[in-house]
Amino acid sequence: MRRRHVEGEPEPPTKSELKRRAQALQQLGDRLIAAPEALLDSLHLPEKLDDAIRLARRIHSHAALARQKQYVGKLMRQVDPAPIVEALQSQEAERTLAARRFHRVERWRDRLVAEGEPALEELASELPEAGNEDFRRLVAAAREPADQSTRARTGKQLFRALERMLGAD
Repeated sequence: MRRRHVEGEPEPPTKSELKRRAQALQQLGDRLIAAPEALLDSLHLPEKLDDAIRLARRIHSHAALARQKQYVGKLMRQVDPAPIVEALQSQEAERTLAARRFHRVERWRDRLVAEGEPALEELASELPEAGNEDFRRLVAAAREPADQSTRARTGKQLFRALERMLGAD
């Protein structure tokens, strides 16, 4: 089939461009299939698309899943992908931020256990509540040579305390 161009109108998309768009929508559908249930519920997708995505989550056969993903991609052509992309990007940003916070707490915990007082003073200059006596005792307990289970328990307690303190900023 030949593409027809009408004067004064934009060029019609090429067959390759149509395939790229369909593939992008199918990949977006794949991301929806893998997305958390709460996100899927918040998107208020058309019933047919929502059912197809939920069915794809239950399919374990490789070939059947591939067919279902293609079907989801086909249904994706009927919806506006912008809010879906925005919601997925927002979720990814939240996940990235949570991972950064987690790693920051881990680094402080490891520094406090390894360095002791110098790291504690640096943290106290950043967060005044880190200088209180209860927190100092917790750091000292985590630094004490003890059996493996005690060290793991105090390390977890220190992590939780740091998480509360650093989560507020």
